[in-house]
Amino acid sequence: MNASSPSSSSTLEPPLLSLSGITVQLGTTRALDDVSFEIVPGEIVTVIGPNGAGKTTLARVAIGTVQPDAGKVTRRAGLKTGYVPQRFAIDPTLPLSVDRLMQLTQRASKQDIAHALDQVGALHLSGRQITHLSGGEFQRVLLARALLGKPDLLILDEPSSGIDFSGQAQLYDLISQVRTQTGVAVLMISHDLHVVMAATDRVLCL
Repeated sequence: MNASSPSSSSTLEPPLLSLSGITVQLGTTRALDDVSFEIVPGEIVTVIGPNGAGKTTLARVAIGTVQPDAGKVTRRAGLKTGYVPQRFAIDPTLPLSVDRLMQLTQRASKQDIAHALDQVGALHLSGRQITHLSGGEFQRVLLARALLGKPDLLILDEPSSGIDFSGQAQLYDLISQVRTQTGVAVLMISHDLHVVMAATDRVLCL
């Protein structure tokens, strides 16, 4: 993996997450091979690469759902992460409201849900059925859901998937705004280098 700018290890800020020499073997496929990088508080790091390069596997290593076959993952003590997967495992035709979706797998008060939705400009979607959301609106709701736990690090796997070009630019602007407002660090997976360049501090290439 190569970075487009100097490593975060050159800063004085201790990293939230450090991956060193990460290798992952999935059957006969080497999904990741000797990958190393760090993320410090408040920065946005975007990982790019072609399909099959191991971007989603890297995101799963970062959140801890995939264990590397070699290498070391170091997380800051007490690190809280929020995660938006590339494909959210729910039937989009279910008669489920935004508020209920926000509460799946985690407890949250109405005030916390309203605050998270407001952070991403989606408070007006509260109570709406998810079947009535556009692709961009649904991604905003998923981002708000990831913010409910007040994470130190957001991990976003292809957050603009299924959104048109204009919507992608708006989403990346929103992610930058959320970072500015909350100080959250962001590890973002993408294949749209030309779109994310304006919204990222560093680009890492697989």
